[in-house]
Amino acid sequence: MSEYIHQAWTLLGVGMLTVFVILLIVVVIGNIIIMVVNKFFPEAEKSKTVTVNSIGNARMAAITAAVNMVTQGRGRITKIQKK
Repeated sequence: MSEYIHQAWTLLGVGMLTVFVILLIVVVIGNIIIMVVNKFFPEAEKSKTVTVNSIGNARMAAITAAVNMVTQGRGRITKIQKK
């Protein structure tokens, strides 16, 4: 019986080690792919200004004040769409 338990623990250890190594390889390859893509295909710089086309100045000021109050000054308005 002791031999079976020893074999079970050995199989458990080998299986867990195999899964850990495979997941580590996936993470490393994923990070390498991300670095290569970011290096050769950088994301285009997005426009940081909000265009005020159909929104009035008063509404834009109210929206900006609300975002600043809710996010405690850390928020940023990137896009405003009218539904």
